[in-house]
Amino acid sequence: MAEGASCHGGRETMQAAARAAGKSDALDRLMADYPRGPHDQPQSMCPAFGSLRVGLRMRRVATILSGSACCVYGLTFTSHFYGARRSVGYVPFNSETLVTGKLFEDIREAVHATAKPDELDAIIVINLCVPTASGVPLDLLPKQIDGVRVIGIDVPGFGVPTHAEAKDVLAGAMLRYARHEAEAGPVARPTSLIEGEPTVALIGELFPADPMGIAALLAPMGLAVAPQTPAREWRDLYAALDCEVAAATHPFYTASVREFATAGRPVVGSGPVGLEGTEAWLQGIGRAAGLPQSRIDIAKARALPAIQTALAAAPIAARITVSGYEGSELLVARLLAEAGAEVPYVGTACPRTEWSEADRAWLAARGTHVQYRASLEQDMAAMTEVRPDLALGTTPLVQRAKEMGIPALYFTNMVSARPLFGPAGAGSMAAIVAAQTRGRERFSRMVSFFEGVGTPDRAGYGFRGKPEEPAGFRDRQRKLRAAKLKADEAVGS
Repeated sequence: MAEGASCHGGRETMQAAARAAGKSDALDRLMADYPRGPHDQPQSMCPAFGSLRVGLRMRRVATILSGSACCVYGLTFTSHFYGARRSVGYVPFNSETLVTGKLFEDIREAVHATAKPDELDAIIVINLCVPTASGVPLDLLPKQIDGVRVIGIDVPGFGVPTHAEAKDVLAGAMLRYARHEAEAGPVARPTSLIEGEPTVALIGELFPADPMGIAALLAPMGLAVAPQTPAREWRDLYAALDCEVAAATHPFYTASVREFATAGRPVVGSGPVGLEGTEAWLQGIGRAAGLPQSRIDIAKARALPAIQTALAAAPIAARITVSGYEGSELLVARLLAEAGAEVPYVGTACPRTEWSEADRAWLAARGTHVQYRASLEQDMAAMTEVRPDLALGTTPLVQRAKEMGIPALYFTNMVSARPLFGPAGAGSMAAIVAAQTRGRERFSRMVSFFEGVGTPDRAGYGFRGKPEEPAGFRDRQRKLRAAKLKADEAVGS
């Protein structure tokens, strides 16, 4: 990357610089794993947020960031937000160390200084935008130091569309490392190893109670739940790879799915949501595990009546739009629809993959428009057109919905923080939907009361009544702007 260039050069400039610096293979892999949609990129936070989160949630794992100081400063928010109680390493650089290769030497020194086998199992080094565009070769770092594994990944904003997919970048890299270790010989015994029972590995971050609920669904088939991916400690990776079947409950973990497939594990998409979703998922898991139909039917007979009862006890009579960037939007929409809701629109920032195809087809058959790689503008337009009783979405969409008098909930904090699967999931959404939709009349009164107040040219303090603009004000301002523009053009000539 040329001296003096920065992360403000634009995606095309950064991509061209990265390829010129020898990162073509890495970028091609990212493009293949995480394809973009009809527009460049969904509006989301820095994607490295996702990779950093995965590392910080693991025990005995340290993370070192290599990037612009402003980016690293912002990303350290992740460690505070999730209560990681550990420092995030940072290797600073300037133009000289960047273009002379000294930055790589500094990273290598930092890795050696951090590698303490009595404290760590692994060190994660993450290249952000500028080091990636400059070709900093993390693949040349030692693979391990005194038994501490070293994993370097590139997570540039111009190469990974969303923070959700960046979780997969690191999760897949760690699975690949662990798979190679297992293939090379004996590995450390996982602390959560389940003896004598074939397991199902769940791919994707789930609400803490969901794995227990899924375990109850699988138990009649003689299956147990393996540690999740992303994992909580390094040894969990071995136990996950030792599964009988992998379940892509979040369908965008492309690199992770590839590692399970390479290890010879079949992968099943979707998840046990609602009545029809649970029945289809149990059937898919049972077949992939090579179980007789009789055992699959036993599991269905135990699970489905409880789900049916839960759905009947908590019906949802509302029109709801769903949008978000977590990757579980289609599953939530299925659950809402099975509970009786009308769901005309689902938008997800994640891409279309084969692991969500069953959910897409199920929703489409019921008149739901599914928008992959949805932009904020598409989500806003759908909400404006549909005028739902409740909108589930991102922070700016929720803000706009409330300005319009539409009850709304932030998907990540209010929806993802609830059980989704099995009987617990079937009854989890009704109460919150009912509570929010009951407030619609209150929202309408508030919008009417505050109409015209606080909007851009009527915002501020000191108004005793509804702000009124002086007569002729807009015409005078328009003439002043035109005169200024004419004067500027004259000076420029």
